Amino acid sequence: MYALEICGLGKKFKGKKLCTVEALKGLNLSVKQGEVLGFLGPNGAGKSTTIKCLMGLIRPTEGSATILGRDITSPEARMRVGYLPENPAFYDYLSAEEYLLFVGRVFGMSEDLLAQRCEEMLKLLELWEHRKRLIRTYSKGMVQRVGLAQVLLHDPAIYILDEPMSGLDPIGRALVKEIILDLKKRGKCVFFSTHITDDVEKICDRVAVINKGKLLVVDTVQNVLQRGTEGYMVTVAANDGSREEIFVETSELQAFIRQTVAASRSIEKIEPRRKDMEAFFLEIVAQ
Repeated sequence: MYALEICGLGKKFKGKKLCTVEALKGLNLSVKQGEVLGFLGPNGAGKSTTIKCLMGLIRPTEGSATILGRDITSPEARMRVGYLPENPAFYDYLSAEEYLLFVGRVFGMSEDLLAQRCEEMLKLLELWEHRKRLIRTYSKGMVQRVGLAQVLLHDPAIYILDEPMSGLDPIGRALVKEIILDLKKRGKCVFFSTHITDDVEKICDRVAVINKGKLLVVDTVQNVLQRGTEGYMVTVAANDGSREEIFVETSELQAFIRQTVAASRSIEKIEPRRKDMEAFFLEIVAQ
């Protein structure tokens, strides 16, 4: 059973002048438990529409989806999910602590466990010193941290995050990456949308690229980076102690190694030179 399974999901809206806008076009995608999948696409590609369909905020025009085997129309399916919207908004007359206590009670957590988890999450997201302040006094980055705290609070099996690093400073972004990697170690499923390719390259197992409502490609990050290898930078040492860095095409590497060894020169290091995730993304979207 997949943690998330999307089958032929489509969504149409009425646009300006009653024109039909097809925001999603027959989306098929599955995510396993213990996997981090980056949902990558430019602005307006259909990422948030997909997530809103999964969370029951809008109804798909066609197709279906399940969360841990339960249809997304079932409220029980969402009890196992931690969801962060693209632009989180909270009851800003509450403090962060009050809001987390409210969320925990909605999920039916016991008071003892809730108090423990609330303290843990506020400290983890570096909000403990500000826990009594009203949310309306928080910066955008602090509001984003409150959103992440309420996502983690009830320790769900699945995390659906829409642009989770939006508005965070470099320290906050690094913290969120660490949290996602820890969730992966604990066997959780993380499905997050982004248009920042560096985030996908560093923390995801697979990447799914969407543009204009259509899923273009799904592949492992490792495969994407390996396919982008353009050649190798080889560090060669001579008998006199000097070193030279030489770029070698992929097709010529084996011959170059044989020639170097035959010339009694030693190879100290071979590093691949490859296109990064950004280059892959731009090539796919441009097609």
